[in-house]
Amino acid sequence: MSVRSRWLMISVGLGVLLNPLNSSMISVAIARLQNVYRLDFTAVSWIIFSFYIASSVAQPVMGKASDLFGRKKIFLTGLVVAFAASLLAPLSPNFGWLIVFRIVQSIGTSMMVAVGLAIVRIHITEKQATALSVLSIFLSGAAAIGPFIGGVLIHWWDWPAIFFVNIPFAVTSYLLAWKNIPKDEPPAAVGSMSFRKWLDLIDAPGILLFTVGLVALLVGLLSVKSSGHVSFVHVIVGLIGLVSLGAFVRHELKAASPFIPLRTFAKYPAMTWVNIEFILVNVLYYSLFFGLPSYLQVVRHVSEIQTGILMLSLGLCSLIVSPIAGRWIDKSGPRPALLVSGILMALGSVWIMTLNQTSPVISVCLALAAFGISNGLNNVGMQAALFRSSPKGIIGVASGVFMTSRYLGTILSSLLLGILMGDKFSSVGFRLLGAILTAIALSLVFMSWLRREPGQLEES
Repeated sequence: MSVRSRWLMISVGLGVLLNPLNSSMISVAIARLQNVYRLDFTAVSWIIFSFYIASSVAQPVMGKASDLFGRKKIFLTGLVVAFAASLLAPLSPNFGWLIVFRIVQSIGTSMMVAVGLAIVRIHITEKQATALSVLSIFLSGAAAIGPFIGGVLIHWWDWPAIFFVNIPFAVTSYLLAWKNIPKDEPPAAVGSMSFRKWLDLIDAPGILLFTVGLVALLVGLLSVKSSGHVSFVHVIVGLIGLVSLGAFVRHELKAASPFIPLRTFAKYPAMTWVNIEFILVNVLYYSLFFGLPSYLQVVRHVSEIQTGILMLSLGLCSLIVSPIAGRWIDKSGPRPALLVSGILMALGSVWIMTLNQTSPVISVCLALAAFGISNGLNNVGMQAALFRSSPKGIIGVASGVFMTSRYLGTILSSLLLGILMGDKFSSVGFRLLGAILTAIALSLVFMSWLRREPGQLEES
């Protein structure tokens, strides 16, 4: 790889890591934010919801925008947006404003993730596979060490530090990207494209229905949990969510350029099952990822920095196993790896059910290692399963739907935690979470056992 290519990789990598870094650092800050703003866990969980809902919408939209307006321009704009949000978030006068800046931060970091891969594919022609693998290390590595970094920052400088830490990354990436990413002129057709055509291209009605439906449904469900009873307002909000999601499905089936191509699911059932399985995988993994730090801090009274160190075993095991899983899956297909992953998640979930105040720290590390290994197997195995179940002609569309499934699983995990924990984390609630996760893990074992191993489908 040439010197120019290395600097391009560093420029892009420092930008794209901000999205997974910020999505993972927050896991250690939940308990602290509850104390600062005097909110229950259900209310604070919107710091997670908002980020992933915004990411699920922004990434595909910004990917399309980069095709029209230029990838370098979108990348640099994303860095400016992320910089501004990270600077302003700690100055939030209340929790509502913190959510607003968190959404802005998500949009900014999503702009870089959406175009970073494309920039590498287009401008690095030699050893491209190596370049892409390095970029994936930036993404997965940032997610893996996020809780540890968050724990250290909060321990020494309090929660605003998890936002301020983005500033040097954003500034450095901007300066390097300005110099090293080649300029790309937008297509001539952009100048003549009307605003209406642009809205049709990104499927603005579909995005609006999806967002309104998801947010309204979440508000309705979590409000019932917080108040302890069902009111007329709760019912109305819930109905708005269901009606909006129903209208979204109907719209997507008719749209020429759908936000989520639902017709593809009906046409390729094997791909549909992969995405359902991936949603369940992420519900299970992120329920632990966001739930365990709060449990350790609230119930076990473990400090933020110690929690971050414990969570590091989860991320490091995932990073170490991923390349090993790649070689195994190349030889044996995804089925054996996914079967082992499901068994490990089931064992880890059973462990959650037995966890108590006197459980030794080593048992926490072992359980996190089991989940980390399973995540490493899933990261590669689920992508391989998607590749084999998707026709070559729609692999780009399939990849976009696959990422949406990840976000849906993450959002559902936060909803599950909000419903189970309510006001405050407790041992009883965490054991109940373990029972639910055990059921999900066993269903994944069953689905992996029944999995077939076809080659990739040809374009039809």
